[in-house]
Amino acid sequence: MEAAPPTGARAGRREWLGLAVLALPTLLLSLDMSVLHLALPHLAADLRPSSSQLLWAMDVYGFMIAGFLITMGTLGDRIGRRRLLLIGAAAFGTASVLAAYSTSAEMLIASRAVLGIAGATLMPSTLALISNMFADPKQRATAIAVWSSCFMGGTALGPVIGGLLLQWFWWGSVFLLGVPVMVLLLVSAPVLLPEYRAENAGRLDLASVALSLAMILPIIYGLKKLAEDGPAAGPLAAIAVGAVVGVVFVRRQLRLPDPLLDLRLFRNRTFGAALGTMMAGAVAMGGTFLLISQYLQMVSGLSPLRAGLWLVPPAVAMIIGTLLSASLAQRIGRGTVIGGGMAVTAVGFVVLTQATADGGPTLVVLGLMVAMVGLGPGAALVTDIVVGSVPPEKSGSAASMSETSGEFGVAMGMALLGSLGTAIYRSRVTVPEGVPAEAAAAARDTLAGAAAAAEQLPADTAARLLEPAREAFTHGLNAAAGLGAVAMAVFAVLGIVLLRSPRSRGEHGSATAPKSAPATAP
Repeated sequence: MEAAPPTGARAGRREWLGLAVLALPTLLLSLDMSVLHLALPHLAADLRPSSSQLLWAMDVYGFMIAGFLITMGTLGDRIGRRRLLLIGAAAFGTASVLAAYSTSAEMLIASRAVLGIAGATLMPSTLALISNMFADPKQRATAIAVWSSCFMGGTALGPVIGGLLLQWFWWGSVFLLGVPVMVLLLVSAPVLLPEYRAENAGRLDLASVALSLAMILPIIYGLKKLAEDGPAAGPLAAIAVGAVVGVVFVRRQLRLPDPLLDLRLFRNRTFGAALGTMMAGAVAMGGTFLLISQYLQMVSGLSPLRAGLWLVPPAVAMIIGTLLSASLAQRIGRGTVIGGGMAVTAVGFVVLTQATADGGPTLVVLGLMVAMVGLGPGAALVTDIVVGSVPPEKSGSAASMSETSGEFGVAMGMALLGSLGTAIYRSRVTVPEGVPAEAAAAARDTLAGAAAAAEQLPADTAARLLEPAREAFTHGLNAAAGLGAVAMAVFAVLGIVLLRSPRSRGEHGSATAPKSAPATAP
């Protein structure tokens, strides 16, 4: 029989080995989000998907993760977090093989959808298990910092590993990375990871599951399309539909005795403030990172692989900041670390406002490094606050809210700052004389359109077309970075004020929070 350790009990060797096991799927999930971008040309040549199919192959993974996070986090609380983790690992490994050996675009899209659903089981399960295994607040903060670093590391390594694999193997090899990781997880988890589930958990409300999907998926879709194409009736309508369903979802959760999403957690001011801070950071970084990725490739002229290599130092800086978060918080307080980190991030955004179209990638990468080293500690500490400020039996639900707020934040950032950058580009771009009408129209729309049109033009005409297009895009990046700097400065103050008083799980006490039910290891 396995039960949650008493509050404040220090973790031992088994728990730290278990953390290493939990770090593997976390690293893989973030790597899988970015690795497919490099494989697109090879995949398109082999499977010959339509443009719509290619977009769905790219997007369906993220859509499914975002849509199912809430359901899977709560399901883990009910059936056992380790059990759900093992189910997800088996499904992820199987779907990885199917994706690698897909013989049609439809098969690849279906496989990616299953990968996304399986990924949604892994993310909250790993975080909830960490919160259960590390009852001591200081150890838990360190463990979550390691977990966050692995997620960031996977994002940085994705383009590099993907580029190396594609240099030697076929496009499906990028998916097979998941198979040995999941096999190792399936073998080691029953030995190293204890089982936890909520006591007297009710049945999963399927109507709430359906409403949550009908709420989240249209909103994420609409935000993504706004980021790609700018304001349009279709994406705005999708967001409106999701919002209306969201109202119905919230009202149902407030009526249910055992809801899918326990909104009563927001009565804890610290919990709500932490989620809001997390979303703000995700909004700023999601939108800015999108513009920087385009800058490196279409303004500085780097290949996808070289652009990925340039993005490794900022990711390493964020990992270092994340790993330092627990010790810094012990010395000066977590509110000061979170707020101070956001102030550093604001400085990084100020550096980005000075980027020029002909200055090369150095200044942009430097600004991004400063921004990410400041954001790293806050990302880890805010996650720790979210899962540490709820009763143990709600850890899965809290973890899913944490991940969902991050997903929404990134999508909103891409939509808002991406749309701002696009609007400024269109208002400032000029097309020189002598450019054909079709190419001119494409150039006035986006920098990507200008780059594609330039490939069909003589060298001197292409140069005259691209120079003002790159200047206009850089102005958009400068404006988005300036807005991000203001937002981070505001949230730096709010972080110091609202999150300065640590609250540990121990405050809930046995009188108000029932213990996690013991569960027998299979």
